[in-house]
Amino acid sequence: MNAGRSYEEAAAEVGINWQTGKRWFRQAGGVAPSHLHVQASGRFLNLAEREEIFVGVERSESIRQIARRLGRAPSTVLRELRRNMRHRYRTRRQLFARRGMHRVLPWDYRPSVAQLWADQRAARPKQAKLATQLALKEQVQARLLKKLSPRQISVQLQGLFPDDPSMQVSHETIYQSIYVQGRGALRRELAKSLRTGRALRRPQRRNERRGRIPGMVSISERPAEVEDRAVPGHWEGDLLMGKANRSAIGTLVERSTRFLILLHLGNKFGAEEVEKALIEATYRLPRVLWKSLTWDQGHEMANHAQIRLATDLDIYFCDPASPWQRGSNENTNGLLRQYFPKGTDLSGYHPDYLEYVSAEMNQRPRMTLGWRTPAEALNQLLSESSPSGGVATTA
Repeated sequence: MNAGRSYEEAAAEVGINWQTGKRWFRQAGGVAPSHLHVQASGRFLNLAEREEIFVGVERSESIRQIARRLGRAPSTVLRELRRNMRHRYRTRRQLFARRGMHRVLPWDYRPSVAQLWADQRAARPKQAKLATQLALKEQVQARLLKKLSPRQISVQLQGLFPDDPSMQVSHETIYQSIYVQGRGALRRELAKSLRTGRALRRPQRRNERRGRIPGMVSISERPAEVEDRAVPGHWEGDLLMGKANRSAIGTLVERSTRFLILLHLGNKFGAEEVEKALIEATYRLPRVLWKSLTWDQGHEMANHAQIRLATDLDIYFCDPASPWQRGSNENTNGLLRQYFPKGTDLSGYHPDYLEYVSAEMNQRPRMTLGWRTPAEALNQLLSESSPSGGVATTA
């Protein structure tokens, strides 16, 4: 490869598949000769096509006229001009301030420079952004240690550094810097700060077998206003199980605001304990915020009739093996595993620590709330319903 041969030629000479050879070459830290980065396939624009684009711009042709002559999609030509005219303008908004790309001056686009930039972008392997931008790396690592998700970190950095692309990073880049071998710009142990805590990225499925509870009301009978989340006061609940299913923590999530309440149960989480904890939880917030509760078919809700009488809550039960019917609760339980890892005894956590965890979770910005926190969303609801219009205080 260093002698200038292609992947296919080098692989054939040593008797291996060319894809294997390509992977070995990259893992060894090799950089292919520059002529190998010029894409010969018809998928990418070549220098001759870029010269045709330059001619079209010089003739004041429209994007569609240039694309028609090249046999390319208009979006391909437009992206090409957007990418390679940025050196003259600071922002894309300045670039397209004038209507009609056919009015762009000839010297705004240079085919040779565009081809050089394309070759540089196509060069592999690339060094990870977090490996070269040390200031950005420190910002990301600090937020990972605070248990923010890569998506939350990405959005937060965009807000803090809107005019500095070097301090912005996508959530997928953060994941790759942790998980992908050879791109480990971030410490591998930071994977423990993610919600799953896994060393590898993989999907997870959980199937539970539950018996039927007498007198339960199916989720199919739940009013439509609960489904669209427009009306606050509808909750989803479940148990977060500890080691060997011998301890548990109750979780309640409000569907509209994603506000979280944790129930201290310890190693006693039967029907009577859950009934008592749920009734006590309803006193933490105003009565207007308690309309219904959706739970799975666990026997810990066997006293649902007594709970309904004491709290006036309408209680509905999900279908078996259908966790998506309590999507907000399932997602929150996954986030809680950052604080309560699987395989631990949950009875050892003090109620004060549960209050701390719920308070921290309620201060997390959520994409589904327009990057507001659940506490902010709940305070807004309470202030709108308060006669004085002031901001209410939540537990």
